[in-house]
Amino acid sequence: MVNTETVFQSNFKVEAYPFYKELRKDDPVFAMSENSWIVTKYEHVKELLKSPSFIKDQSKFFSGDHAEDHLGEIDAIFRHMMLDVDPPNHTRLRKLVQPYFNPRTIKGLEPRIREIADDLLTDMKKKGSPIDLLNDYAFPLPIIVISELLGVPAEDRNKFRKWSNTILAAADNLATDFVEDVEAFITYLTHLFEERKTYPKDDLISKLLQAEEEGEKLNKDELYSMIVLLIIAGHETTVNLITNTMYALFEHPAQLEKLKTDLSLVESAIEEGLRFYSPVDFSTARWAEEDTEFHGKTLKRGDLVLASLSSANRDEAIFENADQFDIKRKHNPHVAFGFGIHFCLGAPLARLEGRIALEKLLTAFPDIRLSNPFQEPEWRPVFLLRGLEKLEINIED
Repeated sequence: MVNTETVFQSNFKVEAYPFYKELRKDDPVFAMSENSWIVTKYEHVKELLKSPSFIKDQSKFFSGDHAEDHLGEIDAIFRHMMLDVDPPNHTRLRKLVQPYFNPRTIKGLEPRIREIADDLLTDMKKKGSPIDLLNDYAFPLPIIVISELLGVPAEDRNKFRKWSNTILAAADNLATDFVEDVEAFITYLTHLFEERKTYPKDDLISKLLQAEEEGEKLNKDELYSMIVLLIIAGHETTVNLITNTMYALFEHPAQLEKLKTDLSLVESAIEEGLRFYSPVDFSTARWAEEDTEFHGKTLKRGDLVLASLSSANRDEAIFENADQFDIKRKHNPHVAFGFGIHFCLGAPLARLEGRIALEKLLTAFPDIRLSNPFQEPEWRPVFLLRGLEKLEINIED
C-alpha cells in the first residue's frame, strides 16, 4: 500500500520512482489529502492536462479571507501569471510572447548560445578540477541567454538565482525570505521598466512595455507576472535538464561512451534525459471546476489536482524498459514539457541549449567524470522540480 506521508518526506526525490511505480499499479489517482490528488499514469496525465474540466484560476474557488493571506501587490503578480490563468486570458498572454519562442526564432540564437558555451568552457579550463558543473556551466548558460533575450544587464543576472529559489521554495511552504525577496524582485523590475521606457532597446522587455502602454494587450500586473515567469522558467528547466542528463550519463557509463563516440546522438540523449530525470517533476496546480469522476475517484469542486510528469515518463505501458536510460531510444513521446495549451513555451529554447551544452562539454572535456562517483546525489528539496544541488566533476585525465 502507498503511504501519503511519502510525498512529503525529505528523501522523496530519492525514493520517488519506486513510489510512482507502485501508484501506477495500485492507486493511479492518488489522494494526498482529502482535497488534493496526484495523477500518475501517462494517458491519465495527458487527459488531465488537456481537459477543460480542470482549470488554473483558483480565484473561482478561493476569495475573501484566502486572498487576504497575501500582500496585494505580490498576490496580484502570481494570480496573473500565464501559468495560472485560463483562456481567453491565457490565449492572449501566450500570443504576445509566442513569436519570440517559436523554433525559427530560437534557431537564430544558436550562434550566440554556442559562443556563451565556449566562454564558460574556457573559464572552466582555467579553473581546473574539481568543478561544480551546475554552478559553473548549467546555471550561467541559460541565465545569460534568457537575460540577453529579455534585456537584463549582465551584472544583475545572479540576483535572479536567489529570487527564483525563494519563489520555488515558497511554493513548498519552506521557510524563506519570500516577501523580502519578491519585493526586491518587483523593485528591480520597476527600475528596469522605467529605464526601458526612457531608453527602449531591441529586447523583449521593451516590446512588452509597448504592449502594456497600448493598454488592451497587457496590464501592469500581467507585465510583471510575465517577466517573473520568463526569468524563472527561462533558466530553471534548462539548468535541471543539463545537470540531470549528465548525471544520468555518469550513472550509465556505457551510454556516456556511446555519446562521446557519436555526438550525432546528442538530440536523442537530451530527449532521454528529459524522460528519465524529468526537470519538472509535477505540473503546476489545476483545480476541478465541478464535482467529477476521474478514473474511479470522486473529485470535488475546488480539489487540487497535480500531474506527475516524472511518473508518466516512466510508465511501462508506454515506454519499453521504462527504467532503463537509453540514448538511442526510438519511441520517446515524453511529457517533460507538459501537454495541451500549457505546453512549455520555452521547450525549443531548452532543447537547443541542452543540445549545445552537452555537445560542447563532451567535445571540450572527453575525459569528464564525476569527482566522487560513490557519493549519493543531493536533490533539491523542491516539490515541483527535480534538480541537483550540485554536480562536481573532474575535467582532466
